[in-house]
Amino acid sequence: MNKHRMNKELSSFAARLRGLIANRQSAIGNPQFSELALELFALQFENNAAYQKICEARGLTLKVVEHWTQIPAAPASAFKELELSCIPPEERIAVFHSSGTTEQKPGRHFHNAESVAVYEASLWTWFEQFFFQIANCELLVLTPPPEQVPHSSLVHMFETVRQKIGGASVPASRAEFLGRLAADGSWTLDFIAALAALNSSRATCRPSLVLGTAFSFVHLLDYLMERDLRIELPAGSRVMETGGYKNRSRSMPKADLHALITERLGVPPENIICEYGMSESSSQAYEREVGSQESGVRRFQFPSWARAQIVSPETGREVADGETGLIRVFDLANVFSVAAIQTEDMGIRRSNGFELIGRAQLAEPRGCSLMTA
Repeated sequence: MNKHRMNKELSSFAARLRGLIANRQSAIGNPQFSELALELFALQFENNAAYQKICEARGLTLKVVEHWTQIPAAPASAFKELELSCIPPEERIAVFHSSGTTEQKPGRHFHNAESVAVYEASLWTWFEQFFFQIANCELLVLTPPPEQVPHSSLVHMFETVRQKIGGASVPASRAEFLGRLAADGSWTLDFIAALAALNSSRATCRPSLVLGTAFSFVHLLDYLMERDLRIELPAGSRVMETGGYKNRSRSMPKADLHALITERLGVPPENIICEYGMSESSSQAYEREVGSQESGVRRFQFPSWARAQIVSPETGREVADGETGLIRVFDLANVFSVAAIQTEDMGIRRSNGFELIGRAQLAEPRGCSLMTA
């Protein structure tokens, strides 16, 4: 099969998937998911040379794989050494890097215009379900702006949210990137600007949406505590934090971090939402309460076009409900790279989602890695 035809088939799959993502009234059930995943596996096997070699080395070819759970998962670490992409070099318009420490070699996820479109459709559709009633909010982002960190998928996500909320011309008073890039490549906060933005947001009485990594929130909270400052953000304000410290701040248990956010920013616990995502993937999982509010049980869930398995590090097989293992992600939105990714993150399998534990003991720390709960 020639490359032109294969690229056309990938483009057709991407267009169909975007249509399914846009149909918010109909989730992708297990039979349809398996059918789509097998179709995409065949396309990626034929059009992604590095991935094909991984599959063949395991003896898992198109003739063998019959269900989505059998699709070979590429290790997240392989994105550092291999070009796991179906996109020819001349068609690539962006590359997202994994966010480990500055000493580590980053993983690379290549994109063309079509893959960026799928990525943005995926992230916005699922994001909006968790952060509804945000059309008239004050958006405060605790990261550097996209022009300073063009290879950050997280910052690209935040910029997409900014544009979706109010268009590309959102005034600075309503959408601010409050982080800065330090000389050593680390992310810092402009504390004066952050404090001014928080006070301005409080004065407008419009709900705020504050987005950032765990370490950026620690920097902000330490600044407020040192000055004994409390900012009571307007009712309806929400916080999204994506765990990870990258040795850029003191680390703390998630419950303590969220308690400080409530104490210093006035955002109640139920309005603090955790996100789990990777530069190698195109879809994110969010932590939500399941069952009654009194139970306080929270689980991470992916959208219907992605699945997570918790697998045994020893056997690679899915563990039983309630058992611990490595998180394996199957993401249909990864049309032009690899849909199945084996992470180095640990989780507990739950029937209606999964709990996050943290990085596997021998894994390198990631910038958006998970803190101990």
